[in-house]
Amino acid sequence: MSVKENVITKYMGQKHIFADLLNYYIYGGRQAIGPDSLEELDTCEAEALYGGKDGDGQPAQRTGDVIRSLVAMTDGRAAYLLLAVETQPDIYDVILAENMIYDAFQYTEPVSGAVASHRCSSDCRGADGDGSLPGFMKQGRILPVVTLVVYFSAREWVGPMSLHKMFGEQDARVLALVPDYKINLIALASIKDSDFEKFHTSLKEVLSFIKYWQDADRLWEAMEADEGFRHLGRAEADVLKACTGANLEMEKDKGAIDMCDVFKNLAEKWVVEEKKESARRMIASGRLTEEEIAEYAGLPVEEVRELAGV
Repeated sequence: MSVKENVITKYMGQKHIFADLLNYYIYGGRQAIGPDSLEELDTCEAEALYGGKDGDGQPAQRTGDVIRSLVAMTDGRAAYLLLAVETQPDIYDVILAENMIYDAFQYTEPVSGAVASHRCSSDCRGADGDGSLPGFMKQGRILPVVTLVVYFSAREWVGPMSLHKMFGEQDARVLALVPDYKINLIALASIKDSDFEKFHTSLKEVLSFIKYWQDADRLWEAMEADEGFRHLGRAEADVLKACTGANLEMEKDKGAIDMCDVFKNLAEKWVVEEKKESARRMIASGRLTEEEIAEYAGLPVEEVRELAGV
């Protein structure tokens, strides 16, 4: 697992973060799923079923900059699978098929387990008659599976949202016989500003920072309005650094980072780099003196000379 995958999986695997995401998507922010009610599910077999290479339990299909980190939990009422994705457009289609496999495994595994258990105890027949599947009793029940895909990018999602969209032109009578599997997608570009208030953990700051990373003005507005940006922890800083490339170094003796201060420092560096780039273009034109370039670019003459290699 790459460093990028590891930090995102570690962050999203925290029960309070996992529950917050589920509550946002399923219940509109209402705290219906409590972190204490969640129990982790083993994902190794599901990943191997998808196509783990040489039995290492890791998805084998990787292209470019990809994160497909699976975290799974249950609250006894349903099984919840969370797939974190940051990917290039050429594998958007793969995500949908991949989810189908994960979901199918979550349904087949408990059925197989129940069949084996009943066969061992020789109680395949229940009080209400034979089971519909040998070894699986008619009163047998399994948990519904909810899979969420979180697109850790500020870009618009351009891939298909359902299986039918992947088929192209088809006879409607044929499609009527093919179940239309759909993905549950959380794309940052589609989250409204007001919807960030539905998060109750640092997900609010993490997701909004990634969404607005390329828009300095909008990002600063979000940071000024949210006190939470002044107290982000190491896990959050690691995720932001992994997803944006921002230099978010945290001192070892500090347990929190003030993103507002970090952003101010970054903004100052951006301004300086813009001035230098402007000076380089004027130097390349050969039409202005060093003094004129220094005045127009807002840089010391000595720095202009250094850029010019004098």
